[in-house]
Amino acid sequence: MKTTVVIPNYNGIKYLENCIESLLPAKEKGDFHILVVDNGSADGSLDTAREYEEKGILELAAFPENTGFCRAVNEGIRRCKTKYVLLLNNDTEVTEGFVKALEDFMDAHPKAFSVSSKMLSLKEKEIIDDCGDLYCALGWAFGLGKGRSASLYEKDGPVFAACGGASLYRKIIFEKIGLFDENHFAYLEDIDIGYRALIYGYRNYYCHSAVVYHAGSGFSGSRYNKFKIDLSAKNSIYLVYKNMPLLQQLLNLPFLLAGFLIKWLFFLKKGFGTVYVKGLAKGFSLCFSRKGREKKVPFLGKNLSNYVFIQIQLWWNMIRRITG
Repeated sequence: MKTTVVIPNYNGIKYLENCIESLLPAKEKGDFHILVVDNGSADGSLDTAREYEEKGILELAAFPENTGFCRAVNEGIRRCKTKYVLLLNNDTEVTEGFVKALEDFMDAHPKAFSVSSKMLSLKEKEIIDDCGDLYCALGWAFGLGKGRSASLYEKDGPVFAACGGASLYRKIIFEKIGLFDENHFAYLEDIDIGYRALIYGYRNYYCHSAVVYHAGSGFSGSRYNKFKIDLSAKNSIYLVYKNMPLLQQLLNLPFLLAGFLIKWLFFLKKGFGTVYVKGLAKGFSLCFSRKGREKKVPFLGKNLSNYVFIQIQLWWNMIRRITG
């Protein structure tokens, strides 16, 4: 057994059973372990998970309240006794061979920290939801291929970071770069940990043969809402602060200012301009706080070439984002 599938769950009564059931055909062969981490659900989904635990199908860990995505998956990673950890959102349904495809890819790429799957829309199954995440000098994170035809992404390749909704991680590297940063609570935490892996010289990839269907916004309920915009804005500032050395921050400052201005204008049009600005303010406050400063990635001269590699990606991904 190489892999533990960690499913964070918060009020996922609409999705959790289908997610677990989609894993069972492979689980019957004893290929992997399933661990559900519940975040204080009150909708009956915790009882659903308990029923599967009583049948010996999975292991359950339960928090009394919602501790956030990061704390939930960190609990799963700590409990994991396998070589790999597969993070899987509760609003997903995997296809045959999904886990093995990710394992085989990771086995073949010893420098890989993470491998992102081919996430398709559950409603429109020929449309890409995410093929791994990209991050650019504008301070924007975006999903590779989102909204496009699945047929356009039939080739494996590198990405900036794996999407935490359905990706495989090499557990031993967490011991070197740290777990998911719980200061995020949720949103951009997968970009952050992929960024850290790049700083330390590891790589993140996309595997086209690992296919999973994703409902999307299973927790927040919609693509644009106050909760998500507030947290994403806060974390977008924090992400820059903790991963970029000062010189790199100054180098990217014109692009970052432009990026945040464009985002503000976008959310202003959507009626969330004030929410976005308040989120940015929370981000700056976090950066100056003790718990924020403690998480800043220290600059080490031996990682200079990795920072150069990252900077080239930041510029290239900006061009890709602007040109579409």
